[in-house]
Amino acid sequence: MPSPPSGASAWRTARLLSREPQISTGRTLRFTVPDWPGHLAGQHVDVRLTADDGYQAVRSYSLAAPAEGDTVELGVQAAPDGEVSPYLADVLPIGAEVEIQGPLGGWFIWTPRDAGPLLLFAGGCGIVPLMAMLRARRAAGSAEPCTLLYSARSPDEVWYARELADPGPAEEIRLIYTRQAPPGDPRTTGRVGAQDLAGLPEPGSARCYVCGPTGFVEHVADLLQTAGHPRELIRTERFG
Repeated sequence: MPSPPSGASAWRTARLLSREPQISTGRTLRFTVPDWPGHLAGQHVDVRLTADDGYQAVRSYSLAAPAEGDTVELGVQAAPDGEVSPYLADVLPIGAEVEIQGPLGGWFIWTPRDAGPLLLFAGGCGIVPLMAMLRARRAAGSAEPCTLLYSARSPDEVWYARELADPGPAEEIRLIYTRQAPPGDPRTTGRVGAQDLAGLPEPGSARCYVCGPTGFVEHVADLLQTAGHPRELIRTERFG
């Protein structure tokens, strides 16, 4: 009998358990991965697809929830003209298998042992790894203050909307709309600005995590440093 795969570099067979829509182009995919070694909030995996003719394609996706036995949850945004993400988001049948390598990444992570306030900044589907941190924090029963600033084009583009509408203890969720806000929203639409950082924990006391498109990440990191947050407490992850 062959030995089960071990280590983060091993490719493991993953079977699709469920697919849940988040936004028009975004999906939550849950896989069962036998012998999954566990992971930390903020880590990601590589997903490998192999065609009948042997052609392979590999893409990276963030883990959206804390480790839960052999189950892993990914957030997949279907990219226009993408090769892998549209297939995962809408075509891969329930029960079908892919290969997963991971967990990967040791910098953009958060654990309940990280004391102090937590500031999370998400742009678009950059919410996925930050949702894993938020969920890990809730699972650990953390009493440390946590604020999520989530920038989305419109209410229809908000991932995990139902879950974010019910904040956990010591949590604050700030939704920032860039193009279309819901009726009654007091904020004028537009990108994150210095005014959106008002009321956050004092610089130097909070760990900051920023994830999203490159332009968003660089802009928010600049805002944080201008506000006095030390560079060494700002961790970023970008895409696109």
